[in-house]
Amino acid sequence: MSQPPPADVSPGSARTAHHARIGIVLFAIYVVLYAGFMFLAAFRPELMDTPTPFGSVNLAIMYGMGLILAALVLAVVYIFLCRMESREPREPKP
Repeated sequence: MSQPPPADVSPGSARTAHHARIGIVLFAIYVVLYAGFMFLAAFRPELMDTPTPFGSVNLAIMYGMGLILAALVLAVVYIFLCRMESREPREPKP
């Protein structure tokens, strides 16, 4: 059988909560970018068909590739922020 979780809050769980907050903020940024894509696709489809300066690629393809790149960049930012925070010295336990 599994045991119930301990009653006290350990420093590890506070760190996990901090990492979760970072993840939620970065996810919210991505949701805004994706909502912009969906808005254009639903309400301005003629704009999505416009060619871009990168050859014959239209805005829909460029925006989609930008979303993929943004997801990768946000993932790297998340890793960097979490590692930077975990390198800070911990306060000694009393």
